[in-house]
Order: sequence, then structure tokens, then C-alpha cells
Amino acid sequence: MGRILAIDFGKKRTGIAVTDELQIIASGLTTVNTNELITFLIDYTKKENVELFVIGKPKQMNNTDSQSEELILPFLEKLKKSIPTIPLKRVDERFTSKMAFQTMIDSGLKKKQRQNKALVDEISATIILQSYLYNK
Repeated sequence: MGRILAIDFGKKRTGIAVTDELQIIASGLTTVNTNELITFLIDYTKKENVELFVIGKPKQMNNTDSQSEELILPFLEKLKKSIPTIPLKRVDERFTSKMAFQTMIDSGLKKKQRQNKALVDEISATIILQSYLYNK
């Protein structure tokens, strides 16, 4: 079995989470500048056995795509061309940022630490991945 890698795509930063090889545990991996994301993913997939990319799908409350989906679609095309051997799945990412922030509060992080947007992105990616694992 290979790892599953989740992506919480953002305009500036992208959170990344990954499973263990048995696909049981989802862990935050890192946050990458979005303009370096494809290079990071190519390098990572050369070192690690990744079997699936799970990418957050931003939705509005009425279940329509949010405006940020317009930024994600070109990225998905570029990813498919750059790493065609790894399939993509989309997962509803509504509320992941709020859940990530609440997770930071619940884990006792100080206010200054909770202002770290990169950490919020990484935790959001982990929540997306946990959601996928729970529902697969």
C-alpha cells in the first residue's frame, strides 16, 4: 500500500497531510508556498510511495463551488500532467479552517501560535485527509 497525500490548496500557501503506508493515520506533513507546490509534490512522490492525492473541494453552504475553486482547477490540470500516474479524489472541505482553528484551541496552543496561518493550513489538510479515510 502507498500513502495518501491530502492537499488544502490556497492562493499563497498550501497545507499538506499524509497517511502512513497502511493508510490508518493521517498526519500533518508541512505547508508549502503554492508557487512551489508542484515541485514539492514531484520530489515527494519520488521519495515516497504515494497512491492517491486527495484535494479539498471548497463549497458554499448551498453546495455550489466557492470562488476559490477557480484557482484549484488549473492546479489540478497541472498536477495531472506533472504526475499522471497518481489518481486524484476531491473531498468537501467546508469548515476545515474553522475546525483546524478549534483544534488548535483545544490542544492548548497560545494565541500567538494560533495566528500561524501555515499551521492552520496543515491542520486543515489533515482534517480533509481524516474525512476521506473515514468515508472511504
